[in-house]
Amino acid sequence: MNDNNNNADTNWPVEIVRSDRRRRTVSAELKGGTLLVRAPQGMTDAELTPIIANLQERLAKKVAKRNLPHTDADLEETARQLNKKYFNGRLRWHSIRYVTNQNGRFGSCTPSQGAIRISHRLAAMPAWVRDYVVMHELAHLEEATHSPRFWKLVNRYPLTERARGYLMAVGLEEDEGVTG
Repeated sequence: MNDNNNNADTNWPVEIVRSDRRRRTVSAELKGGTLLVRAPQGMTDAELTPIIANLQERLAKKVAKRNLPHTDADLEETARQLNKKYFNGRLRWHSIRYVTNQNGRFGSCTPSQGAIRISHRLAAMPAWVRDYVVMHELAHLEEATHSPRFWKLVNRYPLTERARGYLMAVGLEEDEGVTG
């Protein structure tokens, strides 16, 4: 293993510092844009590779969450505005927030709990794309499945087709909807 690898997801150079004093644990910290990994001297590259990948993923999520350009309060306000404009203010939800564990989708809704989760990746996209995904999830509060009635609700948002096209272009929208 080269001690100065680059991770394609984070673009952080990796510097591995091996120590005789360290027995079993591996730790990592982001220092000056470099992922500094401390490992036991006797740990093989084969043992270290999956550990580093896991540490990079965990750190990337932590950094992404800390660097969100929009807050959960912004999402709440967006949902309130869309609810008022397209649902006459009749929808109710318990919580709406950004999450970092939405790997295969941009949003999810659990209507029975009134919980809406939006991928942190949307925070960096145009507002009209984010609004579409919020609209999509709000529609699930009224219609759980992707039925014709559901799509009629979603299509009240005038930029639905444009937003779906945008998400398809970046390879993250399925033909049947954001949550599939």
